[in-house]
Amino acid sequence: MNKTKRAIFESAIKTFSTNGYDGATMDEISANAGVAKGTVYYYFKSKDEVFKYIITEGVSLLRQQIEKITTGKGDYTCKLRELTKTQLKLAYENRDLFKVIMSQVWGGKIRHSELRDMLKVYMEDIEKFLASAMAEGTIKKCESSFLTYMYFGNLVSVAVYNVIKNDSMKLDEITDNFMEHLLNGIK
Repeated sequence: MNKTKRAIFESAIKTFSTNGYDGATMDEISANAGVAKGTVYYYFKSKDEVFKYIITEGVSLLRQQIEKITTGKGDYTCKLRELTKTQLKLAYENRDLFKVIMSQVWGGKIRHSELRDMLKVYMEDIEKFLASAMAEGTIKKCESSFLTYMYFGNLVSVAVYNVIKNDSMKLDEITDNFMEHLLNGIK
């Protein structure tokens, strides 16, 4: 991504996060990026295309981290902790993007459906990892799809908690707490 496109990308995330999809305008995206409106249109034909781009890049970043961790060395307990820590860190460091993604998951418009499709592929990556962890015996066997959505729901909840409650993230502490409750329940 070149410097101009990166500026548009970052401006779009901030604009969608602040104003929501409907309140965001190409004028504001261009002004915040410090480029002419025509420059934004040079890279993107519409607001919808800008939105699709930031969502695609965001989900791609999540998927790249999953791939890196799951193909790396170590047992599944270590990999699950690293996966959790990385996903929480990405959500914390990219709060505005996280906010945009979570605010657009629901709805009946094409952009909502496309986002859900992207998240579904991301969830399939997590499910493959969790199924392998079950096969290895790291976690008890259960319906892998259910476990995947439960894991994701917990991750999202912890990310929201952290974004709302903390100015600075105590990543290791939060990850350890998450892992303790994930692996041992809330007895």
